[in-house]
Amino acid sequence: MKGRNYRSAAGQPYTRLKYIHGSPALKISKFNMGDLGVQFPRTIHLVSRERVQIRHNALESARVAANKILSDKYGETGYKMSIRPYPHIILRENKMIATAGADRLQEGMRRAFGKPTGRAARVDVGQEILSISVREDGVETAKKACETAMTKLPMRSRIWVEELEVDEMPASTSTPATKPVAEPMTITPVHELEEEPLAAQPAGE
Repeated sequence: MKGRNYRSAAGQPYTRLKYIHGSPALKISKFNMGDLGVQFPRTIHLVSRERVQIRHNALESARVAANKILSDKYGETGYKMSIRPYPHIILRENKMIATAGADRLQEGMRRAFGKPTGRAARVDVGQEILSISVREDGVETAKKACETAMTKLPMRSRIWVEELEVDEMPASTSTPATKPVAEPMTITPVHELEEEPLAAQPAGE
């Protein structure tokens, strides 16, 4: 079956892996790329305009295309990119015989259950697909990366820029921080402790 056959997000999702034997492996190699420990002042989001299912092949293709533009421009430390949806849906297909020399087509049983063949992620309207964080001068490059990733996805989408307030980190000093030293405790010997006098009991007891 072709990829457009799995585009519609209709029906009950098939996600319970403990009941699925031989579930296909995920084709997305990694979801977070770039310098993950730095906060960037601008974040560009690729947002879906349709409710659709996206196969993991398409998500991986969009990731590779966008990451190549960013890594060629900034290297490995000048940006941060994340793939937001996770392909939980297991796709099934009822494979039938379709040889070149067949004199008739095999129709098979209607509404057959099928076997697992791939994975997909269900995306709603307004959900973020791709998020790229860059500096102020890298917004146009991030937009170009999102536009390239659009061509790999099976739905209409839009781009919006988010401005973030980033706190400046204080400069690190060369001298290591010293830990406070606890004061030694004074222990009084047992034979030097004074015995407290017993309180007088009231009369009649």
